Amino acid sequence: MSQSNKPKMPGPGHGPGMRPGEKAKNFSGTMKKLVSYMKPYYFQIILILIFAACSTICTIVAPKILGNATTKLAEGIISKYTHTGGIDFDAIGTILLTLLGIYIIAGVFTYLQGWTMTGVTQKITYRLRKEISEKINRLPFRYFDTRTHGEVLSRVTNDVDTVSQSLNQVVQQIFTSIVTIIGILYMMLSISWKMTLMALIIVPLSGMVAAVIVKNSQQYFKAQQTTLGQVNGHIEEMYGGHIIVKAFNGEERSIEEFNACNDRLYDSAWKSQFMSGIMQPITSFISNAGYVGVCVLGGYLAIHEGLPIGDIQAFIQYVRNFSQPITQTAQIMNVMQSTAAAAERVFEFLDETEQEPERENLVSIRDENGDIAVKGDVRFDHVRFGYKPDQIVIHDFSADIKAGSQIAIVGPTGAGKTTIVKLLMRFYELNSGDIYVDGINTKDISRHELRDCFGMVLQDAWLHSGTIMENIRYGKPDATDEEVIQAADNAYVDHFIRTLEHGYQTEINEESTNVSQGQKQLLTIARAFLSDPKILILDEATSSVDTRTEILIQKGMANLMKGRTSFVIAHRLSTIRNADLILVLNHGDIVETGNHEQLLARGGFYAQLYNSQFAETE
Repeated sequence: MSQSNKPKMPGPGHGPGMRPGEKAKNFSGTMKKLVSYMKPYYFQIILILIFAACSTICTIVAPKILGNATTKLAEGIISKYTHTGGIDFDAIGTILLTLLGIYIIAGVFTYLQGWTMTGVTQKITYRLRKEISEKINRLPFRYFDTRTHGEVLSRVTNDVDTVSQSLNQVVQQIFTSIVTIIGILYMMLSISWKMTLMALIIVPLSGMVAAVIVKNSQQYFKAQQTTLGQVNGHIEEMYGGHIIVKAFNGEERSIEEFNACNDRLYDSAWKSQFMSGIMQPITSFISNAGYVGVCVLGGYLAIHEGLPIGDIQAFIQYVRNFSQPITQTAQIMNVMQSTAAAAERVFEFLDETEQEPERENLVSIRDENGDIAVKGDVRFDHVRFGYKPDQIVIHDFSADIKAGSQIAIVGPTGAGKTTIVKLLMRFYELNSGDIYVDGINTKDISRHELRDCFGMVLQDAWLHSGTIMENIRYGKPDATDEEVIQAADNAYVDHFIRTLEHGYQTEINEESTNVSQGQKQLLTIARAFLSDPKILILDEATSSVDTRTEILIQKGMANLMKGRTSFVIAHRLSTIRNADLILVLNHGDIVETGNHEQLLARGGFYAQLYNSQFAETE
């Protein structure tokens, strides 16, 4: 099907569930699913929690021990001043050595905690990307007809990175914060319940502030992830087609669209980061107010109730530390909003409806050596298909094609020419009807084996970054260098390759711009030669090349078609005069069949198409 007749893609970020500013559809459900996804790593996570608990307990005990040293020092100074004794440096030294040992133990546990957690998050990231990559291969082509490349890439990169980074924070910090709060509260109560009550006044106020901020920030984190996908999609599309953009003077329109997307990203990112950043100063202010109250009360208790100076010092440290896990917990809640927004998009992708599953008891078309063993007979039996149920492209298509035949498919733009070969290779499933290869229903053959029957030379020649040798070998990964060179020779591209400085080891750049369109086409023909297919699909692409290259491409195609069933999607009718059978399509139906001379003699639709092209060349 021609470009103009393809189902239109929506703009970046306009897929299902992608409305800007939308909150996560199911925060608790997504987090439960994420926790369940981490099940294979529960043992490591338990270890992480144990390491975190040990490290936190050591950190909590340290101020109390340091306070004992301060008390000993203060008592020694008072004894020396009153001439009743002196400073017990041995006892203070023992306390400080104990304190040093506790800090070392805490550091070791912190290191083990971080090392283990990093390993877990990287494994989860690897698993997510692996499952997304595998999912892409199982998704039907319909999915990609309604999504931009940038949107799909955003799931693999930005969303997975967000999940990975936030998990690293959440798993460690949320447990550490809980243990810290409980431990510090216990230590504070053991020192003075009055001072603890004063310190706890700040907790409900901080909690209410955090709850309000979290409630209002969730929508902005969701919008940030969504608009980031839009920006990535736009950049990917514009960069991929930058030549066309320049050719049509579309730079200003592209910049305007980018600015609009970027403005939305700026707005959502600014709001989300502002809401995240404002939490700490607000809770810190509340904590400092409580801290002042504790200091005043501690001085009063020291004077009137004889509370040890070291305990007051330890308590003040606990008060300072008590606000930190509360602030961290509030920040973690914000991080969890970002995690939920990203994880939701990833799980939405992984839950997308996959292509129709294979039938049971499939028929193998390989021989005992593992090679494809078909002759190339193809039959279409009342095929009906539409990209959408209400937009039928192929209405009632039937054809019986013998092995070794050259079949040309012609018709005006949108007639369904390319759609037929997509159905033949099961890129899409039929609405009704059947397609047979050597009398076997294609649904009874695995997609993998079925597609091994075919070799494709498309209008849009595709090469990947790598050497010319690697690009040709893509058609048969285990081919020898000699086989690759022979395939190139058969495709009339060997001479061109040998004129290059590095020959077959010449690197094709990412956009394949260091070889011409015609040369790319010849390389794809060589790739098809190497795969040695039983059935060929050729989508002519000679209109944009010079006459000399066009002759080479035509010779290469003619050489490739010898002895093979060939489907040629013909745009220039003068190139298919020698076809054994010409199928003339119009509006999804075969309106005429026959060879070139027969169809011209009838003076029907084919003759009108042919004469109109001939007239255009006059």
